[in-house]
Amino acid sequence: MIRIAITGPEASGKSKLSKELAAYFGTSFAPEFAREYLEGKDGVYDLKDLDQITLGQIAIEETALKKANQVCFFDTDMLVLFVWSSFRFGKVSDLIKNALEERKYDFWLLCKPDLPWEADLLRESPDQKERDELFAIYFNYLLNNYPKSFAIIDGYGNARFEKAVNVIEEKL
Repeated sequence: MIRIAITGPEASGKSKLSKELAAYFGTSFAPEFAREYLEGKDGVYDLKDLDQITLGQIAIEETALKKANQVCFFDTDMLVLFVWSSFRFGKVSDLIKNALEERKYDFWLLCKPDLPWEADLLRESPDQKERDELFAIYFNYLLNNYPKSFAIIDGYGNARFEKAVNVIEEKL
């Protein structure tokens, strides 16, 4: 089973891309658990909630893997939780650190925050400078830890999707 994480700052097209790729490749994907969890809390959360989100994301990933066909996509990964916890709270729980080390993905698609910002109750970073700063954190982490196992996905509309498909087909 090939595990592909779709990662990057919020509002960078991860959810849409995950759904489209799963449909194209005829397989399953793990949706972002944080969205469901935070909708139930009207978007209000603290550091402890991130551990609950981590556990929920792991459970959703395991369910998606059971349904997958050769490849499985993950809308969000442990890196998102690690970066967000560090960026927003200045610290990361042992649970998130351990999950980042233990959860294995074969490849990452790092989504560039070059899409127009779309506000909703759960999004917190409308400032493009902050979104770019977050992207740099993801990029540096992947470059330092998995230099040959990620690709940057950018562009608009169908070009973004086609770029992701081409990268994945090269890996398969």
